[in-house]
Amino acid sequence: MEPFIEKLADEFMAKNRDIIIAVQGGGSTAGIQATLNRTCDLGTSSRELKADERGLKVIVIAIDGIAIIVHKDNPVDNLSIEQIRAVFSGKIANWEELGGENRKIIAVTREEGSGTRGAFEEMVMNDIAISDACLVQDSNGAVREIIATTRQGIGYISVGLVDERVKALAINKVKPTHANMIIHRYRLIRPFLLLLRDDATGNIKKFVDYVLSDEAQDILMRNGLTPARDVHRD
Repeated sequence: MEPFIEKLADEFMAKNRDIIIAVQGGGSTAGIQATLNRTCDLGTSSRELKADERGLKVIVIAIDGIAIIVHKDNPVDNLSIEQIRAVFSGKIANWEELGGENRKIIAVTREEGSGTRGAFEEMVMNDIAISDACLVQDSNGAVREIIATTRQGIGYISVGLVDERVKALAINKVKPTHANMIIHRYRLIRPFLLLLRDDATGNIKKFVDYVLSDEAQDILMRNGLTPARDVHRD
């Protein structure tokens, strides 16, 4: 969530010059623990809270998709969940097995504690471990950079951070579009959460209200997220 919250914080501070918001990354687990420990005023998470993390006030600000990305020149356009699981567990090691070129697959994953990795493990891996042979990166941007420059690479990042340098695959023939995420047709989706230990008051409430405003929700949509106001809940 870091790049999105930074963008909203910059917009908010431009309108409220007497308020300073310091944004720090580190993964969803770090954000949750910092909120629980009261070492931050407002935490963020890009995954649902676990049972032992409950007790925080949770505000959904957007829905994000997890895009499976490959190099833009990779001829593969679609994979099944089972094929993705086999790649990241190490059972499939060559693109030829997936209808692609005869090249070794280089899989790139996120670090432990990352909300993106946690959501990917829950929705894709189904309790099967990610292979130790995968390259590990500490941000969505780093994963994207490797895939953009590695023809045989595959990784996963926020849909909102996909750009023209990489290709987002269809999953079971469903593309990660805004329309498909709104109606939950694209299934690799997770919430973007603001977290509070107590009720928001003062400047914290002012920022939370801004994040939920039409202006901020429009900013999130322009940056590839599905605003919370648009989501059709099951």
